[in-house]
Amino acid sequence: MTDTYTVYELTVTIRDLFELEPRLQDVWVEGEISNFKRAASGHLYFTLKDDKSELACVMWRTQAAWLPFEPQHGDAVLAHGRVTVYEARGQYQLYCDAIQPAGVGELNRQFELLKARLDAEGLFAPELKRPIPAFPRRIGIVTSPTTAAFQDIQNVLRRRFPMVEIVLSPTPVQGKDAPPQIVEAIQHLNAYGQVDVILLARGGGSLEDLWCFNDEAVVRAVAASEIPIVTGVGHEIDFTLVDFAADERAPTPSAAAELVTPDGAALRLELDARADRLLAAMNDRLVAQRQALDATLRLMDRLSPRVAIQTVRQRIDELTSRMDTHLRHALVRRRDRLDARLRALDAANPSALLARGYAIVTRSGDGHRVTSAHDAAEGTRIDIALHDGRLAATVRERALDSEPRG
Repeated sequence: MTDTYTVYELTVTIRDLFELEPRLQDVWVEGEISNFKRAASGHLYFTLKDDKSELACVMWRTQAAWLPFEPQHGDAVLAHGRVTVYEARGQYQLYCDAIQPAGVGELNRQFELLKARLDAEGLFAPELKRPIPAFPRRIGIVTSPTTAAFQDIQNVLRRRFPMVEIVLSPTPVQGKDAPPQIVEAIQHLNAYGQVDVILLARGGGSLEDLWCFNDEAVVRAVAASEIPIVTGVGHEIDFTLVDFAADERAPTPSAAAELVTPDGAALRLELDARADRLLAAMNDRLVAQRQALDATLRLMDRLSPRVAIQTVRQRIDELTSRMDTHLRHALVRRRDRLDARLRALDAANPSALLARGYAIVTRSGDGHRVTSAHDAAEGTRIDIALHDGRLAATVRERALDSEPRG
């Protein structure tokens, strides 16, 4: 008996058949967009059609956010996704996870083939990458001077590191004539030899717009440059082959300018902070050295003979002072004794006695000193010595007080 399905059951069965077919779960579909609509939710709804049929398509907001362009009605595109059934309408449709302009598929194929060949040659080897100088004096820029990208680069450089010098090597950055001129601009800066780093940059665009940066000659020129090269081509989601050959890749031209320059304001703050730390460290070191020196001097003072010498000198001064005092006292005592003896001598000095009214009497004949009346008889000539002269006399009369003392 033939099975009977409800509409929903049949729709689910057909859905399951779609989902069980691997070829329908990873499929690329080429067609023209019509009935394009971006819902308030951010989801995309549109129809892909050709001259024979059409296919309903949905792209959820999370995938749509990564699209490199805004799809438009009438665009010829390649859409990738899975085919399943929308049960509410019983309609099969393509749930897209990627959309790219028609023709991009062939360009992508060429991109991957050239990338693989150049990678096999070693042009993208990490060991070939050179460091970017931290403080460049001159920066070479390879881009078109009329582009917004060049203005953005100049604004960033003036803001971050205004003392850097810019050397522009102008070139077109789009079109079939651009690759040889880009190569020439890179070679010109290398021949000049006075720049520290090269920026290869242009703003965003479609894959076709950026294709000159996938040119083999341009990629080889980047890899052969003796000066480090930083690329800033397109937007963050854009990758070109020069990005793999360059020494550094930045997502945008402005980001490339930031990558090759230090932040002047932050650098000044860092230098100020380092200067403060250096001064503090030097001050701490000086304090420590001064304390160590003071301790050494104190130790030297304790061990130095100067202290002993000073002590001996002080002792000598004390002994000298004591000796002076002793000598003075001794001299005073000796002077007193001398004075006493002088006074005694003065007292015993005949001249002193004569000055006090005494006289010395001697017999003129024999010079015998007359000390008693018995020593001179009457008629004896005598000499009388006074303090201021002499007298000659004759004893005329002698009066004896008593018998001579025996």
